[in-house]
Amino acid sequence: MRISELRLLDVVNVKDGRRLGPIKDLDLDLERGVVKGIIVPGPTRSWGLFGNGKSDDYIIPWDRVKKIGVDVILVDAKDLPEFNTDL
Repeated sequence: MRISELRLLDVVNVKDGRRLGPIKDLDLDLERGVVKGIIVPGPTRSWGLFGNGKSDDYIIPWDRVKKIGVDVILVDAKDLPEFNTDL
């Protein structure tokens, strides 16, 4: 599978079924030649009329990727702080 094809897939948290969005980028370790994680866009916070809110990207470690299917990537993001919904 190519990176361009991965970017078309939705990332879904297997613990709560929440859609986290498409892959925005990959976190690579170029020295070792491995994928360290996938980067998904964070929620956009809109302030004001022109949507000047900031969106922080989230990194999901590669060992949290559970399955890459034909139309979805399943990840376990339950205990990652940025995806904690119990706050």
